[in-house]
Amino acid sequence: MKKLNHNVYFKIGTIAIIAILLMLPSSMIMQLIRERERIQQQAIWEVSSKWGNSQTITGPILTIPYDRYYTKTIGEGKNEKEETYKVKEYRHFLPKSLNIKGTILPKKKNRSIYEIVLYKSNFKIKGEFDKIDFQKLDIKKENIHFDKATINIGISDLKGIEKQIELNWAKEKSLFNPGTATNDIISSGINCHVNLNADELEKTFPFNITIDLKGSQNINFIPVGKSTKVNLSSNWANPSFDGNYLPEPSNVTPKGFNATWNIFHLNRNYPQSWVGSAYNVNSSAFGVNLLLPVDSYQKTTRVAKYAFLLIALTFLVFFFVEVIRKVFIHPIQYILVGIALIVFYTLLLSFSEHMLFNYAYILSAILTIGLISWYVKVILKMWNLTILMSGILLILYSFIFTIIQVQDYALLIGSIGIFIILALVMYFSKNIDWGQLKKDNKTKTKEIETENDLS
Repeated sequence: MKKLNHNVYFKIGTIAIIAILLMLPSSMIMQLIRERERIQQQAIWEVSSKWGNSQTITGPILTIPYDRYYTKTIGEGKNEKEETYKVKEYRHFLPKSLNIKGTILPKKKNRSIYEIVLYKSNFKIKGEFDKIDFQKLDIKKENIHFDKATINIGISDLKGIEKQIELNWAKEKSLFNPGTATNDIISSGINCHVNLNADELEKTFPFNITIDLKGSQNINFIPVGKSTKVNLSSNWANPSFDGNYLPEPSNVTPKGFNATWNIFHLNRNYPQSWVGSAYNVNSSAFGVNLLLPVDSYQKTTRVAKYAFLLIALTFLVFFFVEVIRKVFIHPIQYILVGIALIVFYTLLLSFSEHMLFNYAYILSAILTIGLISWYVKVILKMWNLTILMSGILLILYSFIFTIIQVQDYALLIGSIGIFIILALVMYFSKNIDWGQLKKDNKTKTKEIETENDLS
């Protein structure tokens, strides 16, 4: 105990060990945040799986099957002969023009304490397919199955379809069926038979489709048109435009958003026609994510990353108070203050699940600063030191709060803040004679030992 009271270097080592050990519960807080985030994702999945998941619309794509004949040589010498065999292949054609106009009507759904964004949407899809020249494709007309030509549309979650979907093709109407003619391009979707005639391939084929679709969180599109135009409007005020392309123009207001994408075939990495699964179109997806205004778990995680900095600076202030004011703070008291600093993060996590993050942060900080200030007053019995500690904690929590609010400038502000803190520490420690402290400690130790011998 004498060594603990009077050896300044032993005290520094003790404080450092306590600060490092406190990082164990701090890492447990990070695990708790991830666990709560997983529970939130599970709640979102449970609701979305029954209503409709994130949707991606691909197409329409015209698919025409045909027979391809191949010849191969079998056997050797006198037994060598050629054998011809037939393979069924699918030729896919993308539309010359594609125009999609959609309206999204989102709503919030509560599951336990969590909010999930669901939506209903209506899309009017129109455009036309260009004339088809099979001679350029090295395919004989007699090998083409025009009677099995289909229009295929990819819809990632078929549960979201609200009404029967009808195709207006060259002034003829047909109903779509579930599934696609082939999985070459689309793994989940719908298909519709279309009437093609070998003698009418020199003309264009206009189409018109209306889709009422339910989904959650995201809506995405694949720009399959040689020229693709997508216009979306909604009353959702917090959209995030995702994918390979940004809308131009776009207008986001507190009352909602309106966005338009114009994409040409030169902007993507696949042609207007190919055979089989030669190309993957999903990499060119774009769309909108209906964000909730606050992601409390992400912000809480960012705050928790500053746990060691907050603990280290608070302990450093306590140690300077000991050295400058000649008072003694027991390691147990350091531990209790450190635990109070850790509890701040559990308060923040729990409060932010029930209120706005900023309010949760302010309330958690007030409770933590109030508890530590009361404890400092009790153990030191000095109002001036209590006010000093309260002010320093208030500055530290305000500094972290500022970093969280300005994410784009977090590194800049954080670096400047840490530099200023280091400068202040160097300034207030410049008059401390660490060598004299050691001599004083030895003198005090001898005096205590002499007093003990006399007694």
